[in-house]
Amino acid sequence: MRIAYVINSVEGGGAALPVPAVTDVLRRGGAEIRILALTRRDGRAIPPMEAAGLDVIVREGGEKDHVAALRWLDRQIIATRPTHLWTSLSRATLLGQLAGARRRIPVVSWQHAAYLKPANRRLLRAMQGMSRLWVGDSDAVTRLTAERLRVPPERLVQWSIFRADPSAPQAKPWQAGEVLRIGTLGRLHPVKGYDVLIDALAQLPATGLPIEVSIAGEGAEREALAARARALGVTSLRLAGYTENPRAYLAGLHLYLQPSRSEGLCVAVHEAMQAGLPVIASGVGQLPYSIDPGKTGALVPPGDAGALTGALATMLARPEQLEAMGALARTTVLDRFSAARFEAAGLAILDRMRGF
Repeated sequence: MRIAYVINSVEGGGAALPVPAVTDVLRRGGAEIRILALTRRDGRAIPPMEAAGLDVIVREGGEKDHVAALRWLDRQIIATRPTHLWTSLSRATLLGQLAGARRRIPVVSWQHAAYLKPANRRLLRAMQGMSRLWVGDSDAVTRLTAERLRVPPERLVQWSIFRADPSAPQAKPWQAGEVLRIGTLGRLHPVKGYDVLIDALAQLPATGLPIEVSIAGEGAEREALAARARALGVTSLRLAGYTENPRAYLAGLHLYLQPSRSEGLCVAVHEAMQAGLPVIASGVGQLPYSIDPGKTGALVPPGDAGALTGALATMLARPEQLEAMGALARTTVLDRFSAARFEAAGLAILDRMRGF
């Protein structure tokens, strides 16, 4: 089995970073994998892919030149002769479906996004029959794929995109008198809700507890976020930039925030829980399935700065509870997203693909 893994881009986040873990299972199941990226973006996902021994081919093109991208993909298929196409995210899926139909190659399509642009939703629904199998990356996205794309149960499976690692570094418990470090990981994009976080920090009442808040990520919103923080007098926030070592960053925190307007599974939240951190997050995507309010964190409505302020104030009022909440969060994630479950789900999909 030779799989062409078609992905939108190789930027440092989202659906690209879990590719080494995913393809590790597929390769150990006997498949050969080649990564075909339709555009580069920041390219930060390339080094971990290549370190995993993957062959990565990146198109020199943009994000809107769909005809050129389809022609490139067709040329790659002719040159490498895959037996199956595996597509990830909307653009890769739509172009992969067309290329697969032209070359009579079965397509498996992985859905990651809890939010789809209306045009993409209509196109994917119209073309959903062109993929032999659909894979949801979480409970939430699997349910949404059935509902909005009308994929029937016999062609829809779930493979949660996060593989827990019990050897990942753990955060050290907060100690009385210590600065309480709060953080979040993600690209600086409106969907991540960092403007809401700044508004929430501006409303946070003084607690007498010294706090530091950092955002580890880069993106086009950096200047706008910095200006918003200055305008609102938020001095506790630091824009830390992109981190090459997210595990070390998480291990240096006491509390994790994810104020997103939309998410799929959200790998960053699950990595934070794996590190033993309680999480305050918007109740979007997979997060209501993974976070147990009052036990492993808190859930707030997306875009609601007041609710986020309230959840933060509640956590900061009793910081001695963070350690126990984080420990339960870690136990929950290590059990539900264990390596054994991750591998079993992937190998089951591979067995189905052999029957196409």
